[in-house]
Amino acid sequence: REREREEMERSPNGRVLVQAFGDGGEAQLFTLQRGEIRACITNWGATITSLSVPDAHGNVDDVVLGFDGLTPYKDGTSPYFGSIVGRVANRIAGASFTLNDQTYNLVANQPPNTLHGGDVGYDKVLWEVQNIEEGDNPSVQLTYHSFDGEQGFPGDLDVSVTYTISGDLELRTEMQAIPKLKATPVSLAQHTYWNLAGHNSGDILGHFVRIWASHVTPVDDKFIPTGELIPVQGTPFDFLEGSTIGRRIDQVPGGYDHNYALDSSVKAEGDLHWAARVKDTGSGRVMDVLTSAPGMQFYSGNFLDHIKGKGGAVYNKHAGLCLETQGFPNAVNEPKFPSVIASPGQVYKHVMVHKFHTE
Repeated sequence: REREREEMERSPNGRVLVQAFGDGGEAQLFTLQRGEIRACITNWGATITSLSVPDAHGNVDDVVLGFDGLTPYKDGTSPYFGSIVGRVANRIAGASFTLNDQTYNLVANQPPNTLHGGDVGYDKVLWEVQNIEEGDNPSVQLTYHSFDGEQGFPGDLDVSVTYTISGDLELRTEMQAIPKLKATPVSLAQHTYWNLAGHNSGDILGHFVRIWASHVTPVDDKFIPTGELIPVQGTPFDFLEGSTIGRRIDQVPGGYDHNYALDSSVKAEGDLHWAARVKDTGSGRVMDVLTSAPGMQFYSGNFLDHIKGKGGAVYNKHAGLCLETQGFPNAVNEPKFPSVIASPGQVYKHVMVHKFHTE
């Protein structure tokens, strides 16, 4: 294995290394490498366990929070580190919604609400390995069949995610879902926690963040959006010109855990618009986030508390930040928000691109 990894690191072309992950032999770990970027992904939860990129001095560090083994991803230790969450990301108020005159009661895994799909969301299931590609753009495609009634959601749903090293220092995530016989809400999100100084380097309060969003959806005391859109200008939610996370976090009770209504008119490339830019001054690493989604949850790792992670690291409050592009939270119960309902045969698609460079 080590010889294979060394050969990958010397190879200018994209490679994919496949290894067993954990006991039982079902879960696997896929290492995608091209040049100086390396991503490790497991088919348990379609989870990014590691992503390594160089800093301004050429030092390569892993910049995502995670675990060395499979068990913490399975036993509830992991707070969604690196996973795909669904069928509906974020919160659904009262763990219920009405669609086509029928009320669906969901699993209230964050009482009284549903969070990230319920007790057993897509982060806590084994996905099938559909396709592996090497060459210039190494990729792995994972699929999951979500059954009618799973966690209370209506209809069978075929889900796929493809992770691709799509350019120099660039990771592309393509999420897709197709309902079979019933309309259903669908809103998938990629829930990686980032620390551009290195996953074991402390807190992210000094990270400089820019968010392409003029409005945010304020929340009540249960973190459910009120249905309003409020301008960020003049508030601690204003990252339009960029700010360190820590500069005004004390003015936000509990820290940042809010959905930003992205300015989708600010096109980046193709159908994708700008979502965020993050910079760590110490390492010089910069990460750009592009997306096709209308919203983005900016979460400052407020609930991390002495989680034992990779290589002996301990993740405490604010050890990582999340930039989860998504449909708006509780959109199934809020008619003013963009719809997250997909009809039978309709293709739901959500693309994210993470681009890294140094300054």
